[in-house]
Amino acid sequence: MAATGPALPLVRLIEQFERLPGIGHKTAQRLAFHVLSLDKERAEAFAQAILDAHQQLHNCKICQNITDQEICPICADPTRDRSVICVVEDSKDLIALERTREYHGLYHVLHGLISPMEGIGPDQLYIKELLLRIGEGEVKEVIMATNPTVEGEATAIYLSRLLKPLGVRVTRLAYGIPMGGDLEYADEVTLFRALEGRSEL
Repeated sequence: MAATGPALPLVRLIEQFERLPGIGHKTAQRLAFHVLSLDKERAEAFAQAILDAHQQLHNCKICQNITDQEICPICADPTRDRSVICVVEDSKDLIALERTREYHGLYHVLHGLISPMEGIGPDQLYIKELLLRIGEGEVKEVIMATNPTVEGEATAIYLSRLLKPLGVRVTRLAYGIPMGGDLEYADEVTLFRALEGRSEL
């Protein structure tokens, strides 16, 4: 008697969802069955949205943010402060900072962090493009907004050493205790960052 199991198209669909970051087998299975429950029109719209994103999105030729235009809306906005560039790991971080509505300068997206363990070196990031922008002379400050991880810190330090000789001010985002957080549960690095980034009341 032949062994029974999920049909091959379903298996392939589950496998594709499993390849997404942070998606385990059970979640992939749930997503696959949800997609199967969609009517034909919604399923086609879902598939088309993925294809459209792949075909129409690319990097902004100035800041490397993901856009469907030659220049992204932030770089094209004449009201943004062009003397400040905030360096982020990827476009998700840019979106998070934009949500605060407190930052009015420009951005530069590296599309990764220096990580020798994963074989990622400076040449694989958009660092040359950042240096070209600084070389134009309009930028006075570069804010390092990489995550407070080993890779994020290493990337920030590496860039700082490259940028300071170019005559720009290099600053780092202050990281500290989150709202509602307890000091007793904070690790030493977080507490150090909180002290280092303290401000006047």
